[in-house]
Amino acid sequence: MQTHARAVVIGGGVVGVSTLYHLAKKGWTDSVLIERKELTSGSTWHAAGLLPLFNMSYSVGQLHRYSVKFYHELQEETGMNVGFSVVSNIRLARTKDRWDEFQYYAGIAETIGVKVKMLTPAELKEIWPLCETDGILGAIQHPEDGYIQPADLTQALAKGARDRGAKIHRNTTVTAIEQLPSGEWKVSTDQGDIVAEHVVSATGNFARRTGRMVGLDIPVIPVEHQYIVTEAHPAIMARKNQGLPEMGVLRESDSAWYMREEAGGLLLGPYEKGAPCCYLDGPDDNSEYELFQEELDRLMPHIETAIARVPAFGEVGIKKVYNGAIAYTPDGSPIVGPAPGLTNFWLNEGHSFGITAAGGAGWQLAEWMADGMPTVDMVGVDPRRFGPYATEGYLIKKNEEAYANVFTTHYPDEERAAARPLKTSPSYDRQKALGAVFGSVYGWERANWFAPAGLSVSKEELDLGADVLTNENHAPADAEGVIREKWSFRRSNYFEHVGNEVKNVTEKVGLLDLTAFAKMEVSGPGARAFLDAILANRIPKARGRVALCHLLTETGGVRAEFTVYEWAPGRFYLVSAGGYERIDHDNLARLVPKDGSVTLRPLTEALGVLVIAGPRSRELLAKLTRADLSNAAFPWLTGKAIDVAEVGVHALRVNFVGELGWELHHPIGMQNRLYDALLAAGEEFGIKPFGIRAMNAMALEKSYRQLPREMSIEYNALESGLDRFVQPKKGPFIGREGVLKAEAEGLRWRFATMEVDGVTDADARGSEPVYQNGELIGRATNGGFGWRTGKSLALAMLRPDLAVEGTRLTIKILGRLHDAVVVGESPFDPENERLRA
Repeated sequence: MQTHARAVVIGGGVVGVSTLYHLAKKGWTDSVLIERKELTSGSTWHAAGLLPLFNMSYSVGQLHRYSVKFYHELQEETGMNVGFSVVSNIRLARTKDRWDEFQYYAGIAETIGVKVKMLTPAELKEIWPLCETDGILGAIQHPEDGYIQPADLTQALAKGARDRGAKIHRNTTVTAIEQLPSGEWKVSTDQGDIVAEHVVSATGNFARRTGRMVGLDIPVIPVEHQYIVTEAHPAIMARKNQGLPEMGVLRESDSAWYMREEAGGLLLGPYEKGAPCCYLDGPDDNSEYELFQEELDRLMPHIETAIARVPAFGEVGIKKVYNGAIAYTPDGSPIVGPAPGLTNFWLNEGHSFGITAAGGAGWQLAEWMADGMPTVDMVGVDPRRFGPYATEGYLIKKNEEAYANVFTTHYPDEERAAARPLKTSPSYDRQKALGAVFGSVYGWERANWFAPAGLSVSKEELDLGADVLTNENHAPADAEGVIREKWSFRRSNYFEHVGNEVKNVTEKVGLLDLTAFAKMEVSGPGARAFLDAILANRIPKARGRVALCHLLTETGGVRAEFTVYEWAPGRFYLVSAGGYERIDHDNLARLVPKDGSVTLRPLTEALGVLVIAGPRSRELLAKLTRADLSNAAFPWLTGKAIDVAEVGVHALRVNFVGELGWELHHPIGMQNRLYDALLAAGEEFGIKPFGIRAMNAMALEKSYRQLPREMSIEYNALESGLDRFVQPKKGPFIGREGVLKAEAEGLRWRFATMEVDGVTDADARGSEPVYQNGELIGRATNGGFGWRTGKSLALAMLRPDLAVEGTRLTIKILGRLHDAVVVGESPFDPENERLRA
């Protein structure tokens, strides 16, 4: 075995071998893969081989699309049959909510180039004659979908990698991983040591054990998954003898199972509640091609619905039950990208749909490793989206929950209940007493909206109109068992109450807890120069000024957005989105000079943030501080240290709602004193709490961009309309050349705000296709109702020549076309008079 390599990939399942193949294809031909047993001997061998293109994530959908296309190309390239059966994939809808989900997904599919066909029950019956169509509202079909033979696919990937010069070492066990003073990695095995620049962990069920070798707590724990293979059925054999095509992969999402033909019989794969996590300490050292004892009792509700839908399934005997481990993460998406806190150590783990994702994940990870950034925005699968809060106990609850919810309707408002509340700000109980309905981000509880006293959702309102197994269509009940929120793709029961919160902020004053913000102090003699060299905007020269600054990619895409405030000489306070804390802080740590001139100090859990906003906010704050709050003394986009009641805060005159107001950054231990003081002093001005949904509704009316919607590594900062925050004339910064190149060569997209006509109960949410004269010319990135403008609005990335005020377009929302018009930026208060008041 060689002693040096450019990259070492650990793990010989389909994900690891795909990573090796794509590294070799990028020119890293001296890469090596190490597998402890035989290729595919972990989870790959017992996978059902399905290739579902369906995914509600814009980014993950692109990975799946690449995989399906690539597997055809791989077969041609290597001359090896990968066992790809293009039989299509059909998903059934039994409820109106499910049909809304399919209509919403169809928009995502169109914007990424995935073909989707809508089927009537009669058309379904033609394709799947053994399927009973009673109770079916409709179905969607992916004509290019199907299934593949996982072992054959992996061997083809291995041949393709070897043909490019990469090496594969089977029956070789990694015993230790150590980073050398040179920065290289020494991977020790029972067959010798290899020193490499990069290491990729693709170890599946062994992920946590591999992580411990380098001090990582990888948020992956497998869950048991069962599927049943029946004996041959006469009707299916008759179809084969007649030369008829396979009936394809059938999914009754509302009963949480998939079914396809298998060797003349049927294969049924349910996703049941109660499937347990497994391999908490990793598999046995000698495990290979391992299965667990089947537990058919857990599957009975799904088996019964399968027999009702496809009676043939109950007419033949069971040939084999497979019960194997599938790696899971708390949100069900894989983790692909750099390991937090480590240099050149990469993760490609947690693949619950590994056969589908393997091609795309290997492709994008190789792009990331070789070129410094992926070409698809990978935030949704970035390993750093989870923080240290993701302990083993948390993972067990969340991963089992993610498995049980694979087939549930994924509403835009969905907030899963397991392992919550986990991280709470001190004012959590006060907000709860005021009616807060909470969501969760990066482990933090945040008030989404506030329900009026006595509000509840009745059982009749929650009725889906069908007896289905996947009926999770509401937020968790409170301690008294009351359900306050119904989920929907349309305007739901919280709609008017969010509107009331917006009205109160607009007319009086509102109070919002944004403690979940990510916070970092950057200090030292080199701090200013460091920030100036990495951020696209100018760093304010005057202490106390506040600037919005973006960290770009080399090509000019947007990686992060920070509020920057010099709160003491040489000490800069950076605030960014709470959900990106580990990503943003890890990126800063990777860029910080190694000469000790700059120090990073995380402050997220040390400081709380309360926001007061609205035209009465100055009067409110004036009751609690001696500081001069006049516009002359405390203008917009400035900050200063002041006392509010008994609490010392840094007050920043900024917010995300477009109203007069301040963010009050304070010692978190004093939050309740501050919260109470603000509520008491604000009573005469009509103060009321408001939540994230009201904030986002107001931000929409201001055309404020968000990551990863309007700002993304896939869009140049100029395409995102960030011209005023990007200053090429200031000198070098990361992404400067990429911005200048885009400006010179012309933009592919341009950010725009649109008013949407004819909306009654379904606003845009993001990912809806936008057309002119029937031609797809862009996609919505966000949308909703603007309570201050009285308009249904959508933010979008459009073809540049059409992102012009007055352009008439159409947008498809839940399958219905609506007229739309491009309007000027910030439909509400475009001159920012209220912010500057």
